[in-house]
Amino acid sequence: MTNRPALLDQLPDADFYGFEDLLTDIEKDKLAELRRFLAEEVQPHAADWWNEARFPSDLLPKLAQLELSTPVAQGYSPLFAGLVISEMTRADTSLATFFMVHHDLFVEALHAFGSEEQKARLLDDARALRITGAFALTEPEHGSDVAGGMATTAVRDGDEWVLNGAKRWIGNGTFCDYMVLWAREPETGYTRGFLLDANLPGVTRTRIENKTALRTVQNADIVLTDVRVPAADLLAGVESFDDTKQLLRGSRIMVGWQAVGAQLATFDVARAYAVERLQFGRPLAAFQLIQQQLVSILGNAVASTGMLARVTELEHGGYPAADGTDSAPGEKPADGGAASGGMARAALAKSYASARMRESVALGRSILGGNGIVTDYRMAKIFADAEAIYTYEGTYEINTLIVGRDITGVSALR
Repeated sequence: MTNRPALLDQLPDADFYGFEDLLTDIEKDKLAELRRFLAEEVQPHAADWWNEARFPSDLLPKLAQLELSTPVAQGYSPLFAGLVISEMTRADTSLATFFMVHHDLFVEALHAFGSEEQKARLLDDARALRITGAFALTEPEHGSDVAGGMATTAVRDGDEWVLNGAKRWIGNGTFCDYMVLWAREPETGYTRGFLLDANLPGVTRTRIENKTALRTVQNADIVLTDVRVPAADLLAGVESFDDTKQLLRGSRIMVGWQAVGAQLATFDVARAYAVERLQFGRPLAAFQLIQQQLVSILGNAVASTGMLARVTELEHGGYPAADGTDSAPGEKPADGGAASGGMARAALAKSYASARMRESVALGRSILGGNGIVTDYRMAKIFADAEAIYTYEGTYEINTLIVGRDITGVSALR
C-alpha cells in the first residue's frame, strides 16, 4: 500500500458538508500551512514516537513558528480554533493533547487569571513555547469529584504559600517548566490557583508508565512535599473553584474537536485502505458492508463537526440564559443560568462526539482486519488513542449527567 491510487485525490474529503468554506481566506491559508507542517514533520514520525513513548521536544520550535497559540485571542474565528485542534488530532492525537494542555489550559489560565506582572513575566515565552506548561487539577483519588474532594492543600505562611498533596495524570508533567496547580486552603475552604515552578524543592515528578493510549504524551504523578511558593505566584484572578470551570468548559469543547479529528483520521485511513486493498479479486470498497461502514464513519464525523462548530461559536459569543438574556464570554451571571447552560452544552458536545468517535474507530479498525491492530497502518494508534479522548475532560457518563441535570433541574450527582 505504498502507491496512493489517483482515485483518492478525486474523491470527496471527509469535510463532506464544507465547514472549511466558512473560514476566511487568511484562515484557509493558515490551515493549509498547518496541514503541510503536520504532513511533513509529524505524520511520518508519529507512530515511532508513540511506540517508543517518546515526546519530540525538538519539534517545539517549529510548532511555535506556526503562531497558533490561543487563535481567537489573535483574531481568528472560533471555528478556525476548533479546526486547528481537529487537524492536529487527525495527524497525531498526542501532539494535539500537548498543544491543548499548554495553550488551552496553561496559556489561557494566564490570560484569564494572571496578574499584569505574571503575564509580563511568562506570557510571551509561553505563547512562543520557550517555556512549557501543564495543568495540575486531577488527583490520585479525585477525578470527576475533585471539585468537592480536592486533597491538595495550600497554607499561607508570610510571603509564601506551602503546598502539600499529590496530582495525577498531569499531561506534560515530566518536563514542563510551570504548572497551573490547584489546591484548597484548609482555613477557608477556598480553591487557590498557583503558577508553580515545576523545579522547586519538594516537587517530585514521576512518569506514568505502561499506557495503552497517548503514549507520546508524558503524563506524570506529581507529589508536593512542603513546597514553598512565593505569594507573587498565586493566580490573582482566581476567586473559587468556579473559576476553573471557565477553563474546563473551553477545554472540554476542544477535546470534542479532538473527537472530530479522530473521526476524520479514521475516515482517511479506512477509506484509503478500502480503495487500495484487494480481496477476492476486487477492492474492499466494492463490498456493500464496507461501503455502509465508511458511510457511517463519515456521517458520525459530519454530525460531530456540526455540533462542535456551533458550541464553539456559542462559547466565544456568549450563551443564552433561561430568561432569554445572554452572557458574554467568560461572564459569570449572578444566577448562574447562562454559565450553567454553557457547561451543559459543552458536555453534550463532548459526550456525543466522543461516543460517535468510539463507534467510528471500531468500524475503522474492523475494515483494516488484522492490519488494524498494528501501528504500521495508523488505525491501531487512532483506535487506542480514542479511548483517552472518550475519558478525559469528563467521562462520557459524567458529561451525560451534567446535561441531564440541566434539562431536568434534578441532579443525579451529589
